[in-house]
Amino acid sequence: MTTGVRRGWLMAGFLLVVLGLCLMLFQQARAEDSGGDHRILVFLRMPPAHFTPQGSYGGNYGAGAEGAKREAFARERARANGLTVVDRWAMPMVGLDCFVMEVPADRSAKDAADTLSHDPGVEWAEPMQTYHGQGKVEDKAGGDPLAATQPDMREWHLDALHRIATGRNVKVAVIDSAVDARHPDLAGQVTVRQNFVSGRPDAPEIHGTGVAGIIAAAADNGQGIIGVAPNARLMALRACWQESPAATVCDTLSLAKALYFAVEHRADIINMSLSGPSDRILGNLIDAAQSRGITVVGAVDPAQGDGGFPASHAGVVAVIDEGDRSGDTRAFGAPGRDIPTTRPGGWSFVNGSSYAAAHVSGLFALIRERSNKPQSAAALVTTGTDNIIDPCATLKRLSAQGGCAADLAAGGRP
Repeated sequence: MTTGVRRGWLMAGFLLVVLGLCLMLFQQARAEDSGGDHRILVFLRMPPAHFTPQGSYGGNYGAGAEGAKREAFARERARANGLTVVDRWAMPMVGLDCFVMEVPADRSAKDAADTLSHDPGVEWAEPMQTYHGQGKVEDKAGGDPLAATQPDMREWHLDALHRIATGRNVKVAVIDSAVDARHPDLAGQVTVRQNFVSGRPDAPEIHGTGVAGIIAAAADNGQGIIGVAPNARLMALRACWQESPAATVCDTLSLAKALYFAVEHRADIINMSLSGPSDRILGNLIDAAQSRGITVVGAVDPAQGDGGFPASHAGVVAVIDEGDRSGDTRAFGAPGRDIPTTRPGGWSFVNGSSYAAAHVSGLFALIRERSNKPQSAAALVTTGTDNIIDPCATLKRLSAQGGCAADLAAGGRP
């Protein structure tokens, strides 16, 4: 082979490598453009829902002639746009029928959603978005009674608070990764457990179990920690999954299904210790929750200027780790550092606004036990410097005993 021919082959090989790299980068850019997920959500308008006296929605809105027409329309529009319908979920509470469509790997989910959003028969369409838990776990030893190490025992005077309220019979929906309902500190605390994540094993996970423990770990059981509201009833709604010990991920559809369930089953408080992009359907469901007197608590992402969604959504109680305020005093500050809590198989120490939000959800359970005005729960919160919550002063408004500060003065333990 001559030198010229050899150089020609080498140049051709080099160009093939370059083209391959360009194709790979192009496909990666497409994936990033669609949030790493090649599914979109397409919403069609439904007839108005009929709310029954029993507290449920009457009528089989996913079936019948009207439902069949919507499904036929959705499948026709999917075919016309080179997409595939892979799932369907009717939401009469908000008057929408949701169709999940798969987008080919070489196309942008955002472009596909934009195209369908301009279709006259479509209410709107959006790419499947991704959300992340706002907490970190430290593998410190745990297992003996850890109440003495809880920052809220010192700062929030939990012993004294629990003389006023324990969250008795208040329903707190934990929309998160899977909760270990058999954990010694959570056994008997979880009254409802539902999984809205498909295609992934349903096993206890770190983030959701930790959030649940801070809210409602059992008191006086001789082990572990004490929850802020130990007599609250937990609804463990799995909408997220654990990708690694440090990464908890959710998507639009799983979160929407969990929110819908929480509203339909009359949760008093919804805890969402996660953050991501603003989203229309999730916003609509949060609005539906708030219109029914449900308090929604969201964890702030300190890296986002507005705190991230859902904390940034109107009416949501935004919470940040009181040690990570960075000058932003719009959100409530609560304990979020070196917090001992439950984890599958034991206990560990955690950090982040996920766990600060859990403290505030527990506090709202105490407020809800004492107050018949759920819409005013956030207005009842008393704060000090930098908008850091003062639980004693908060419950003082609701207690004939004068709040936990008076209880402490009378000899209660700090």
